[in-house]
Amino acid sequence: MTAARSILHADLDAFFASVEQRDDPSLRGRPVAVGPGVVMAASYEARQRGVRSGMGVAGARRRCPGLVVVPSRFGAYLEASRRVFAVLDAIAPDVEPLSVDEAFLDVTGLERICGTPEAIAHRLRAAVREQVGLPISVGGGSTTQIAKLASGAAKPDGVRVVAPGTELAFLHPLPVERIWGCGPATAAKLRASGIATVAQIATIPEPALARIVGKAAARSLAAIAWNQEGRPLRPGRGRRSFGTQSAVRIAAGATERLDAQAIALTERVTRRMRSAGREGRTVVLRLRFEDYTRLSRAVTLPRPTAATAAVLAAFRGLLAAARDLTERRDLTLVGIAVTNLVAATPRQLELPFDEGAGAALDAVVDAVRDRFGAGALRRATLLGGEPGLSAWSLADADNDEIGNARDLRAAGARRGQVTGGLGDRAP
Repeated sequence: MTAARSILHADLDAFFASVEQRDDPSLRGRPVAVGPGVVMAASYEARQRGVRSGMGVAGARRRCPGLVVVPSRFGAYLEASRRVFAVLDAIAPDVEPLSVDEAFLDVTGLERICGTPEAIAHRLRAAVREQVGLPISVGGGSTTQIAKLASGAAKPDGVRVVAPGTELAFLHPLPVERIWGCGPATAAKLRASGIATVAQIATIPEPALARIVGKAAARSLAAIAWNQEGRPLRPGRGRRSFGTQSAVRIAAGATERLDAQAIALTERVTRRMRSAGREGRTVVLRLRFEDYTRLSRAVTLPRPTAATAAVLAAFRGLLAAARDLTERRDLTLVGIAVTNLVAATPRQLELPFDEGAGAALDAVVDAVRDRFGAGALRRATLLGGEPGLSAWSLADADNDEIGNARDLRAAGARRGQVTGGLGDRAP
C-alpha cells in the first residue's frame, strides 16, 4: 500500500503590498494599494474596505478614503521572491514554483528528520517572517488541491494542515468557486444546475456532471470531490508557455491604444521566446473588463513560430474577433500567452519566402536591446506613449501558463523584469 503524500502550499500574503509595508514602516496597518493607474495589489487593510486588484485607483479611493497608493517597485519584489524561494529550497528537497509568490513543497518522508508536516509548515512560516520579513500562509494535505485550499483557509499569515482521513470533511462544505481549477464559467454552470458545494458534486454521477460541464471537467471535479486527485509535484518542470500581461485601464473603443498595448506585449513575449530558443503554435488572448469578467480566446497557427510579426498578426486577429466587446466595455487587463511550445530548429522554408526579413529584423532588434537595454529601440507606434506601454509584465498566476517560475525569475534577473502573479489573490 502506497503511503499518503504530505504536500505543503506556501503563498505569500498580498505580496507586493506586503513588501511595501515591510520597507516603509509608516504604511503598516494602513490600507495600501500598489498602482499607479490600476490597483495591482491591495493590502489586507485595503481589502477589508472593498479594494481589489484590477480596480481603477480612483474607484478604489472612493471605496476606501485614506487609501495610500504607492508606485510599483518590481526590483524589490523580485529580490523578495528570490529570498523566499531560498527558504523553501532549504526546507524541502522538492519545490514546485507556481508563481513568484507561491509554491508547492513535497515533505513526504521527512517526519523523522524535520517533524510532522504541521511542524514543518510552522517552521517555514517563521523562517520567511524572520529572514525575509513577509507574512506567508501555509496549507498542508495529502494532495496539491487540499494543500492549496488549506493555505487559502489559513490566510492571512496562518497555517492549516488537513490531517489524513479528514479531507472529505474539509472539502465538502466548500463552495464550488473555491476549487482550484474551477473557473467562473464552470462555477456558473454548476450553480445554474443547483450545485453550490463540493459535497453536491460528490453526490452526482459523473455522466450527469459531464452533461453540465463537459467530460474533462466532470472527470476532474469528481476526482477532487472524493479527494482522488493525483496531480504530481513537478519540481523543475519545463516551461509550457510564455505569457505576459499588463494591468492597464483602456477605455471602450480606444482601438489605437489597445493595438499599441498588443504590440508592446507581443514584442516582450516573443523576445523571451527567442532568447529561450522556443517557438509556439497557439496564441492566447486574455482580457479582463472593468466589471471583473474575463474573456479568453485562442488560435492555433499552421506551424510553430517566435516571429514577432506572425504572433502579432494572430493576436490582432483575436482582438478583432473580440471587438464587439472592447468597443462597448472598458478594459483593466490585457494579456497574451503562446503555448504548444517546441524547440526552435532549422526547417524547410515554405513559399512564399517571407520569413527571412522578419527573422533578420527580430535578430537585430534583440541584439540592440540585449546590449543597450529594452528601451533602446522602440517602434514608432510606441514613441511618446504612456508609461503603461513599457510597464512590467505579469503572468497570470491564476492559470497554468507561467511555466517554470524559477526560469522566469532567472529571466527577470537578466533583463530587469519580474513575471508572476498579481500578488493579490483572494482570500
